[in-house]
Amino acid sequence: MKRGFYTIMAAQFFSSLADNALFIAAVALLRASGSPDWQMAALVPMFALFYVILAPFVGAFADSQPKGRVMFYSNAIKVVGCLMMLFGSHPLLAYALVGLGAAAYSPAKYGILTELLHPSQLVRANGWIEGLTIASIILGVLLGGQLIGPHLAPLLLSVNLPFIDTGIMTPEKAAICVIMVIYALASIINTWIPETGVIMRPLPRNLLTLVPDFRICNRRLWEDKLGQISLATTTLFWGVSGNLRYIVLAWAAAALGYSVTQASSLVGVVALGTAAGAIWASIRVRLDQAPSVMPLGIVMGLLVIMLIFVRDVWVAAPFLIVLGAIGGYMVVPMNALLQHRGHNLMGAGRSIAVQNFNEQACILGMGLFYTLSTKWGLTAFGAITGFGLLVAFTMWLIMRWYAHNLRRYPREVESLLELARSDKLH
Repeated sequence: MKRGFYTIMAAQFFSSLADNALFIAAVALLRASGSPDWQMAALVPMFALFYVILAPFVGAFADSQPKGRVMFYSNAIKVVGCLMMLFGSHPLLAYALVGLGAAAYSPAKYGILTELLHPSQLVRANGWIEGLTIASIILGVLLGGQLIGPHLAPLLLSVNLPFIDTGIMTPEKAAICVIMVIYALASIINTWIPETGVIMRPLPRNLLTLVPDFRICNRRLWEDKLGQISLATTTLFWGVSGNLRYIVLAWAAAALGYSVTQASSLVGVVALGTAAGAIWASIRVRLDQAPSVMPLGIVMGLLVIMLIFVRDVWVAAPFLIVLGAIGGYMVVPMNALLQHRGHNLMGAGRSIAVQNFNEQACILGMGLFYTLSTKWGLTAFGAITGFGLLVAFTMWLIMRWYAHNLRRYPREVESLLELARSDKLH
């Protein structure tokens, strides 16, 4: 791997660490203010909102200038979102702005991989990126839980700045201050990411022209006989993964009576399994073998349903590790295949923006499904059951779709698989 790759990994780690710690702090902030449960569940779709709205623009923006600079700007936006939480804005609104920063960050983070690395290194690179991202999720949710917990919170609140009255009087707001420092550190590392020498694609004067361009790019991926399958699979995975953080918190409160601090450790357990699965897949699965992992999506949905029967933490921990490992093993090869097809069809930044649009639209849709289920009186167990059934059924449909492609377009599918198998630069 090139040295610049490790700088990207470091920047991604700290940015993701702060993202996940902030999610826990935002849940705690809403809970402390007496907000209804549906508002806490709504944090997930609110974070995804700008991914969907700005999808036509962020990919082109990422391709218009060095991606390290784009990542710097994105973390700066996240800092502004934290400041809004500190100074009285509704946490849902402020968290949506953090989602705006994340929406701009993602095309740059993944797009630079295809600029920096040979296609033969994409699965391995994605394995390391996803593994490190999951490590940051583990540590981030644990950090968020501890920052608002009984051990660290008093220490943070006891810190006084000379001649400055910060007005920070609650554990949740003290935690957000620490998270802002982590975002600042990620921003500094972003400035060290090397330029790849790839020719930038300037933004058009009329940004609205990007909308039909994005629509064309989106259609090209959905029409590609491998791109559509990998896009559908990763879209489903991230729809599940994005909402699973809150689902585990809700399940832990209902089944185990856990606080946010206690439940955050179980979210970390899921992430630990995902990291293991991601790294194992990066070693075992070649790019052209990616479609073989799709049945794991059905298993993942069924395991989500089985979660409602787990009432003991000693059973829950290994169960959640297995659930995470299955997801991690499935997503890494499919994500690499999607990047490969997207890079060949339209360029890195635009491809990742299309990917993010679909994945975050799925997170938004599934998040709204879960939020409305909660708002309309469905218990946590009932909402989780419906969620798991939706996942398993959708994955079954995707597998039927791929089988149809193999029957109807065998030559086209085989040529695309051969292209992935050869790992040539395109």
